Amino acid sequence: MSNDALAHPDRIRASHWITVLIRQFPELQAELTPSPHRPGPGRQRGGTDRRGPSEPLRLRVSDTVRDITDGVVELEEAVHDRLGLPPTGRGTVEVRLARLAGLLERVEADPSLMRHLLDEISGMARRCAGALGDAEPVVRLSGRCPLCASVSLRAFPLRRAVLCINPGCRCPHSACGCHADRAHRHSWPEGEWAELAAGGALTLEEITAALDERSTVVAVSR
Repeated sequence: MSNDALAHPDRIRASHWITVLIRQFPELQAELTPSPHRPGPGRQRGGTDRRGPSEPLRLRVSDTVRDITDGVVELEEAVHDRLGLPPTGRGTVEVRLARLAGLLERVEADPSLMRHLLDEISGMARRCAGALGDAEPVVRLSGRCPLCASVSLRAFPLRRAVLCINPGCRCPHSACGCHADRAHRHSWPEGEWAELAAGGALTLEEITAALDERSTVVAVSR
């Protein structure tokens, strides 16, 4: 069995969000460079120039680039400090994220550090997506949540996870984030879809189709 198959769900989520941010961040930086060949901060989606300055939108993108850059540097430094590693070296955001991905197995041994890393990385990835104008897609799933019996299961393709959006839903595992944080929603990452399907709520094929965005999607900003 591979190491990925044995990984904790939070490690799988963290790896996913790092991958998303590595892909998104260069796109965000590119938004600061006007181009006549693509819609940008100063150009409508249809290619027509806006009337008036585009400074507010450009400032929002610039602020996001700066905050994510600072956030990744601070996160890598915090991980090195907590793990007793030497000071971090220089590197771009993408290089630092790749180095963090290489430390996930060690971070996994420290649940509080893993939770901090996951929260920071997922938050930065969502902010990056928001600055790019990307709404997070949500797919409604049939069947009831096996934990609370509510019709509240939703697939989030960007997160590669199924969540129960019932705010009162709690799983029986006290170590899960749904007990530690009232805002947390219990989720099933990719490695747990078969278990979710086995609970009789819906089929594995439906979950897979939803996460591949082949079902009806409702876009939301989160």
